[in-house]
Amino acid sequence: MPTPHRSPRPPHPRTAPPQRRPPWQPGAGGRTAGRNRAGRRKPPPRWGMRVATGLSVLVLGAGGIGHAVVSGLETGIDRVDPFKDMKNRPQGGQGLNVLLAGTDGRDGISPADRKKYKLGGAPCHCTDTLMLVHLSADRQRASVVSLPRDSYAELPAHTDGTTGKEHPPHPVKLNAAYAEGGPHLTVRTVEQMTGVKIDHYLEVDFTSFMKTVDTLGGVEICTAKRLKDSHTGLDLAAGTHRLDGGQALRYVRSRHLDGAADLGRMQRQQRFMAALIKQATSSGVLMNPMKFQQVAASMLESVRADKGFGTEQMLELGKAMRGFTPASSEFASVPLEEEGHQVKGVGSTVKWDAEKSKKMFQALREDRPLSPHLPKQPRATLVDVAPQQIRVQVYNGTPKDGLGQDVDAALRSTGFNTTRSPLSSGNQDLRRTVVSYDPRWDRSARSLATALPGCELRAVRGQGGTMKVTAGSDFTEVRRVKAEDPQRGEFGTVTGDQVVCP
Repeated sequence: MPTPHRSPRPPHPRTAPPQRRPPWQPGAGGRTAGRNRAGRRKPPPRWGMRVATGLSVLVLGAGGIGHAVVSGLETGIDRVDPFKDMKNRPQGGQGLNVLLAGTDGRDGISPADRKKYKLGGAPCHCTDTLMLVHLSADRQRASVVSLPRDSYAELPAHTDGTTGKEHPPHPVKLNAAYAEGGPHLTVRTVEQMTGVKIDHYLEVDFTSFMKTVDTLGGVEICTAKRLKDSHTGLDLAAGTHRLDGGQALRYVRSRHLDGAADLGRMQRQQRFMAALIKQATSSGVLMNPMKFQQVAASMLESVRADKGFGTEQMLELGKAMRGFTPASSEFASVPLEEEGHQVKGVGSTVKWDAEKSKKMFQALREDRPLSPHLPKQPRATLVDVAPQQIRVQVYNGTPKDGLGQDVDAALRSTGFNTTRSPLSSGNQDLRRTVVSYDPRWDRSARSLATALPGCELRAVRGQGGTMKVTAGSDFTEVRRVKAEDPQRGEFGTVTGDQVVCP
């Protein structure tokens, strides 16, 4: 008998201890990267613009965004130098590798919005999200790998840039690398763990995230079940929603929705990035110089990047993304060997699967996709329970010969586990199709009913795990449905078109 599909109990919240602002951080005695002693922003290096000028005719001949539009944006980027004096780095491969760090910076958010979006408390000055983004050499594919924030990591030996104190190698959670040594130590640690050479570093805080979403006009997200997290204030009913910047921040930060915790949060972040790509590439932003400048200026206002990320790189990325669709992107998380790996002095961490993660990062270095090419799937409505997990017995409730066979075949074609042996109902004059189910399997019943528009749901205690569908004379079609969490490839990989709204 199948296990009843019930809503899991929410996990007990865990409160992280407050963390001291590290001395290199702005506001703690250190200077903000890219500013002089007087506090004024240093002008960014101009070599990137001069190099780009020689290529601009070719780039702009195929693109809709002008060099003048983009070059004016470069001055808005706050600069860091994460690669300074780095030695013994991994060998570079094909394609472009960007380390995207999402931090918990909230200085640009008003007190009212901090309260509204539950951003109170002292920020930890660590990375809230880390993603390794690989853009293929032919610029036809983006592979995004989520690096769990609680990953067991060993920081390399390093010197504190402010105090000059020497620190030997020691174990931490991966997000602590930023707290101890900022972008420089974060890049060193990720390169040491993955063997992938980082070409560029981009850092986005809460403020720039919210502004970018709002400037794009919001992002569409679909969910097959209600999402409610009292820690972030997220409360979305099942269905389709267009999230503004604040709502989107709640969505990507929530980790107390179910037992999946951080894993579920990373999957929602991947869904959001796929939806963001869909919005950016389908809304005409990348072909409209005015709109592109507005979106880019809004985002770059509170973004930090390495010194080499300038006009040329922005033009190249903009040109590549103009041909992107959600199917051009693929999302994966580092394969794990153990969750709850206890480390003395560190606490509970997650430990990477050494063999599988090595294979994943080798694929990135060799510029190979993480998921096999899949044919484009027809549009389907999201449901809470995968059709493959739902057992169905079909009955014909009309005098029409073969109707039971037709309904059985149609349900099976969209994935339902039918008996393949439809029966005749005692009632041959049924006008409305009925789905009978045991209340213990209510989630399965609702998922099945989604595939049968207009049907009646009828609870029958003690029926067991098999759903009963009695086709009435109103039956016209079986609507295609799919599970919200799709079948994932070797590295837990999904493509963007699998997770955006249908």
